[in-house]
Amino acid sequence: MLLFPRNLMETHYRLVLGLLFTACVALPACSTSNAGGPAGGGGQQSVPVTIERVVQKDMPLEATAVGTVEAYSTVAVRAQVTGEMKSVNFQQGDDVDAGQVLFVLDTRPLEAALNQAEANLQRDMAQAANAKVIAQRMDDLVEKGVGTREQRDTARTQAAALDAVVGANQAAVENARVQLQYATIRAPIAGRTGALMVHAGNLVRANDQASLVVINQVSPIYVSFGIPEALLADLRRYMGQRELEVQAAPPNDSGPAAAGRITFVDNQVDQTTGTIRIKATFPNSSRSLWPGQFVNVTIRLSIDRQALVVPSVAVQAGPEGQYVYVVKSDQTVDMRKVVVKRTAGVETILQEGLKPGETIVTDGQLRLVPGSHITVKGSPTEKADS
Repeated sequence: MLLFPRNLMETHYRLVLGLLFTACVALPACSTSNAGGPAGGGGQQSVPVTIERVVQKDMPLEATAVGTVEAYSTVAVRAQVTGEMKSVNFQQGDDVDAGQVLFVLDTRPLEAALNQAEANLQRDMAQAANAKVIAQRMDDLVEKGVGTREQRDTARTQAAALDAVVGANQAAVENARVQLQYATIRAPIAGRTGALMVHAGNLVRANDQASLVVINQVSPIYVSFGIPEALLADLRRYMGQRELEVQAAPPNDSGPAAAGRITFVDNQVDQTTGTIRIKATFPNSSRSLWPGQFVNVTIRLSIDRQALVVPSVAVQAGPEGQYVYVVKSDQTVDMRKVVVKRTAGVETILQEGLKPGETIVTDGQLRLVPGSHITVKGSPTEKADS
């Protein structure tokens, strides 16, 4: 065991106490120096931020979907009689009017059938007229006691039978006339024609599976899309208040979106997708929508009039709820609690917490605390500080 002189131990003890006192004094001084601004400034350092003003404007409540354009009406034109195609009176891809002559078949066989039916009718009408005269004569003979009742009944039966034959011939004539009319094929609807499948000289058969041409009515036109079943209640509620506006635009189309209205809501939800089918009708006078095309659909359910709107990036989430940093006149910030009504893309609609015209921070919030001094990015002040 080593022994140290008493005076040496007291000297060492005083030296340790002195060092501890010096360290305690130096620590606050260093902390104060580090917390200050630039060397020799003595003020708090400003935080660079970006700012925006709270605006008040109308904000639509919208739902979006991807839809498919459908023709308002589609007709596959087919021949109703068999014959040779004599002429095609349009070019494939043309717009045609309802009732316009599209095709003409060879009418000679049909005209001959009509002439034969009319001749048969004239023959049987003459025979029926003669049978009526004979029946009348037999009635007169029976009354005079010369003829028998059996002869009278036979004459009446023959006259009635020939009247029936005349009726059948009249029907045959009418059918032949209809068949002759079928040889001229007209457009049943107004629309745009597709690819032409038959040309002049081809033999066309009645009710063939292959159509001569397909006509799509593109003005007006449908856009079909699906919305989640969770939105069905809101959709029906807003439809009960007013006619809902729908906008449709093809992808990557910089032009204005087409405007239409909802005209059909399906009577059941598709259980495989959880969506319900909706159809909107568009006038499509500019032909911006085309059958089979995919389009982006926006349904405007309602409009929040004069809503308080801020950029969505300005709203922060904290332990006590959502808040924003409000810029005061002395270039310091204050934390303000807000109540969000809903978010629409890059903009957020507030229910309460701010007033129109107030300035809020949209970038740089992570370095802020209530009372922090700020410098707006890109301002002359920030350039001078840098």
